[in-house]
Amino acid sequence: MLDALAGYLGLERVGDLRTAGSGIDLAALPLAFLKRSGLLPIELTEDVITLATAHPLSDDAARAVAYEMDRQLSLKLAPLNDIHQQLNALDAAGLAETHMSEANGLDNTVLDGDAERLRDLASEAPIIKLLTRLITAAVEREASDIHIEPVLDHIQVRLRIDGALQLAERLDKVHQMGLTSRVKILARLNIAEQRLPQDGRIRFPVKGKEVDFRVSTSPTLYGESIVLRILDRRELALNFASLGFSAEAESKLRRLISAPNGIFLVTGPTGSGKTTTLYAALSILNQPESKLFTVEDPIEYHLRGVNQILVRPHIGLDFAAVLRSILRQDPDIIMVGEIRDGETAKIAVQAALTGHLVLSTLHTNSAAASITRLRDIGVDSFLLGATLRGVLAQRLVRKLCSHCKTPDSIEVRCTDGLPSSRSWRPTGCPQCNGTGYRGRTVIHELLEVTETIREAILKGQPETEIERLSQQEGLALLAHAGMAKIASGETSIEELRRTLGHVDI
Repeated sequence: MLDALAGYLGLERVGDLRTAGSGIDLAALPLAFLKRSGLLPIELTEDVITLATAHPLSDDAARAVAYEMDRQLSLKLAPLNDIHQQLNALDAAGLAETHMSEANGLDNTVLDGDAERLRDLASEAPIIKLLTRLITAAVEREASDIHIEPVLDHIQVRLRIDGALQLAERLDKVHQMGLTSRVKILARLNIAEQRLPQDGRIRFPVKGKEVDFRVSTSPTLYGESIVLRILDRRELALNFASLGFSAEAESKLRRLISAPNGIFLVTGPTGSGKTTTLYAALSILNQPESKLFTVEDPIEYHLRGVNQILVRPHIGLDFAAVLRSILRQDPDIIMVGEIRDGETAKIAVQAALTGHLVLSTLHTNSAAASITRLRDIGVDSFLLGATLRGVLAQRLVRKLCSHCKTPDSIEVRCTDGLPSSRSWRPTGCPQCNGTGYRGRTVIHELLEVTETIREAILKGQPETEIERLSQQEGLALLAHAGMAKIASGETSIEELRRTLGHVDI
């Protein structure tokens, strides 16, 4: 059988194993794990670890060893009995250790596959109460993310509230394994896997309400870092006004998204509220006479009446593949979570040309920069001019706490020709947990593709020229929108500069 496998897989057979492993320091690899996996290290170089195995088609354990030793993996074939005999010989000679080095911060029971012990830890009442308390406190404080981060001598718990991280508490290190395992069990992740990142979802009851969480784990020096993204559907504002858009901006947005075809983009960095804005647009467009599809990674909120598709790149179901299939489903409106590459962009353009309205996001710093970005990934200028309807660039800024904000000595002018207005600054009170801010609002710039802008795009004009022409037609830049929010007392100069960088007031 081994000869047949060696010929089929192109692997080398190992003859004599009597000296294999004797020159390798096996202190970092538990002997029980090697025996259970049927693996024997036979050669170790600076870049490669060579393992003998009798089961080359099941290489998860072998790849885990290579990961732990920080080497590339090379497999050779040997009979299982010979491998066990040599491992027993090494054990008798005292050349193998049964525990992991303490420096790497990993518990050897995890590599030994002791999942039952982890389940027992996760099922203990103190661990269950601890996680429930952390989640409840985060939801009550209206946090968007819970960060559970192991450090050298404790566990740090931080909450992202209104876009800024705040330290919530420090936990004793003894809770680390139980807390991590509890989260993994709820998210249906592999509790015995500490070497690789994992993603999952949790639905957790908080004061009688079901709250969804997106879970991400990642291995770090002192254990696994866990981030729970809170997807509280009760807090999702699916209208432009509650997001902070003015009545004039909402009117323009409604006009742009009511076009029968074309592309409408929302741009900004991660965490700028792009997806929420698109959800607000979809809630307006979601009518019985229209068929809506979304292509997302991940699906953060479930929208009634909308066909939502989760991309799965590991099986070939990426944005481009899903878009091609959607076009055969007779859609009216398509939302693409993000245009990441030229293929996706070109399919989106073709969909717009064939009579569909396409909504999507890009990662650019301004509205005009989106045109340059689309050109860079391969979309021709004449196609952009024919399909692009508008681009909304946005950021989220924290709102001043209405209970403790105080007047500042600096005056701002939101628009040329208008009188100056006084600004406000944060103070801090129990209502805002001492931060001076409570809630967030949007600042934006909305570039409408008029005939003038379309002609500039067709001529291949740079983004600076397109931005200049847009300003002549009434485009208010992000900085101007931010100063208007300062003048109205909604945010502070410090917050605007934190979000946009240096801004002249």
